[in-house]
Amino acid sequence: MTDDAPRPAAFLDRDGVLIPDSGYPHRPEHLVLTPGATEAVRALKAAGYVTVIVTNQSGVARGMFSEAVMHGFNRDLVALLAQGGGIIDAVYHCPFHKEAVEARYRHPDHPDRKPNPGMLLRAARDLNLDLPRSLMIGDQPSDMEAARRAGVNGHRFEGGDLGERVRQILNA
Repeated sequence: MTDDAPRPAAFLDRDGVLIPDSGYPHRPEHLVLTPGATEAVRALKAAGYVTVIVTNQSGVARGMFSEAVMHGFNRDLVALLAQGGGIIDAVYHCPFHKEAVEARYRHPDHPDRKPNPGMLLRAARDLNLDLPRSLMIGDQPSDMEAARRAGVNGHRFEGGDLGERVRQILNA
């Protein structure tokens, strides 16, 4: 927590936005950036946004990979973006799902699982964020609903060049 005034955030979904959604990506060969991803993160940082990944990760709950594997994949993604100057400030994940194979990840409607806004609200508390001045970029209706419930302006990314989409958002 900082003593500074609250700052706006750019919340970014991971699968389908920063990387292609290849179906529960978690292996090194899945670590492929969406065209323009690095440029998008650089542009958001330059515009004064705190950059935060918010990602549902039901593959953990479904027993497809461990939380440790997911954390490693997220670290590698953050490092890959940083190589091109795209700095991510924080990553929030939700491994919970109503059909989890492991009881510790089973929850009928976890507050962090999008479309619920829990990850955005936690980030706002942890990082001193100004939600009304923040934005969310996601590819699913659940991303847009989480943004709405958190009081954040949601923007849909439907593929193509993420850098171009961010330019459109910033110039609107």
